[in-house]
Amino acid sequence: MIPAAKSPLFEAWFRRHVRGRLRGAFDSLQLAGAAHATRASTAGPVLWIANHTSWWDPLVAYHLSGDYFRLDGHAMMDAKNLRRLPFFARIGAFGVDLDDPSDGARGLRYAARLLGVDRRMVLVFPQGAERPVTERPLRFRPGSGELARLAPRCQVVPFAVRYEMGATERPRCLVRFGPALPAPRSREEKAPDRLRAAHEAAVTALLDTIDADLCAGRLDDYTPLFVQDGRAGELASAALGWLARPR
Repeated sequence: MIPAAKSPLFEAWFRRHVRGRLRGAFDSLQLAGAAHATRASTAGPVLWIANHTSWWDPLVAYHLSGDYFRLDGHAMMDAKNLRRLPFFARIGAFGVDLDDPSDGARGLRYAARLLGVDRRMVLVFPQGAERPVTERPLRFRPGSGELARLAPRCQVVPFAVRYEMGATERPRCLVRFGPALPAPRSREEKAPDRLRAAHEAAVTALLDTIDADLCAGRLDDYTPLFVQDGRAGELASAALGWLARPR
């Protein structure tokens, strides 16, 4: 298990870097359900769980947690990837060997200690690796359920991420948060497999909602956190049109 080693100075620079990367890659970043995440974070520490479909997912979550929700963010990461990209430890990532049960247990205990502090967020992608956004079932691993059991103070907040090509040159990024999941009460509800199933069902429902919203053109619920003005593309198209004009 590789612990996080946050650096405020590095993180200040990296936040600016991520803002620029997102604006350079996407036509817009659109957020729905923000009130759910805000409400949960005011009640204590939060465990964010989401689908994992792209390399961009942790950067989108990092941007939202720090710049939008003002949380002290951490994230569980495959130890192999963290060794390859060690700078992620400086922004709150901690590494867990997903193929070593004993290391996984250490990582969960470490994450549970992190979730003992208010206004702190731990991000987990229970799929364990990038998978197609349309794949069903999502096949969550049981780690997020076990972490929720080890950290009973935390609110479990599901969200879904989707990247969608459309009428613009660059894709849109759509994020939808759902309400915090009800705290389990009975022994049966606290069983890791029951918790895993509840986590998977919540994220699946959010992905299905995004899909239905896109198909219906129903995006009024989504607040644009940024939108490119499109003038550069329009100028380029105009220039090409002028060059290709009949002579």
